[in-house]
Amino acid sequence: MADSSDSVSVDMETIYLGGKEHIIQTGRGSLSIIVYGDQEKPPLITYPDVALNHMLCFQGLFFCPEAASLLLHNFCIYHISPPGHELGAAAICPDDPVLSVEDLCDQILEVLNYFRLGTVMCMGAMAGAYILTLFATKYRDRVTGLILVSPLCKAPSWTEWFYNKLMSNLLYYYGMCGLLKECLLQRYFSKEVRGNPEIPESDIAQSCRKLLDERQSVNVWRYLQAIDKRPDITEGLKKLKCRTLIFVGDSSPFHSEALHMMGKLDRRYSALVEVQACGSMVTEEQPHAMLIPMEYFLMGYGLYRPSPFTGSPRSPLSPSYISPELLSPESMGLKLKPIKTRVSSPDSNNIER
Repeated sequence: MADSSDSVSVDMETIYLGGKEHIIQTGRGSLSIIVYGDQEKPPLITYPDVALNHMLCFQGLFFCPEAASLLLHNFCIYHISPPGHELGAAAICPDDPVLSVEDLCDQILEVLNYFRLGTVMCMGAMAGAYILTLFATKYRDRVTGLILVSPLCKAPSWTEWFYNKLMSNLLYYYGMCGLLKECLLQRYFSKEVRGNPEIPESDIAQSCRKLLDERQSVNVWRYLQAIDKRPDITEGLKKLKCRTLIFVGDSSPFHSEALHMMGKLDRRYSALVEVQACGSMVTEEQPHAMLIPMEYFLMGYGLYRPSPFTGSPRSPLSPSYISPELLSPESMGLKLKPIKTRVSSPDSNNIER
């Protein structure tokens, strides 16, 4: 980690279940980064959606034992919170300029330089997926791969613009009110999770609703403003050389956006997984559906989950360990796009989709 008189590292192990918080002063304000794992391992950075931090956006995935085994065995995790979205954040000074998506992207570069990270694997959800994709198009030599959940790549549609404007006005005039939380829950989750008069709201939605109360409305408003003014980065997708794995719930309001993005990526280095009966936040709603696709994706980098029986670095979910019936879309809870997939041998660095 680079020495910097402008950077402060604060130990928060008790709060963050073994993680450590670093508050970093960038040229565009301070950022909170929670680091989990051995910093000698390859880095994986995450970036969440609007009004979320890693506890709200990625906890379900990292609390899934199989996924945690896969990711923490192979990576050191750097959870980046958008400005003012960390736990216990104070309201950002109204005199501070509202950052653009370009500014948020450049903050990530400063984080990588602070920790002296070379190339990184990236995982982002919705708005966070857009920020990391923009980062990958600007700094192609710093990104080895993208794992994107319900990603955005176009400028807002009229429908999204209307909802963003509604949420911006609610935030500005009423703060984190009940109607705003309903709008955000619709953005994140399927109707099955949100519930209805006949079906009670799920524990996931209830927990998210409570945690949203802790957000500073002005900080959320600033992130939403940046995303609402985002440019279309479709053309930049053609320049990406890193592998990309996209997850999207078939009930996500960003479903068509993910399909559009997949159509613009190089099919040799990208794959799309549609998860049935799921909203945008696959990481929270159906994290188990991400496991096998992620495992095959990471095989292309020579990364595996350790076997619980032998302690071997070879994955128990590699082809010789999986019965064919377990790979059916029905058993995985997935609807896979008809993309031809070839998984390379364990010692190869190529995986084609």
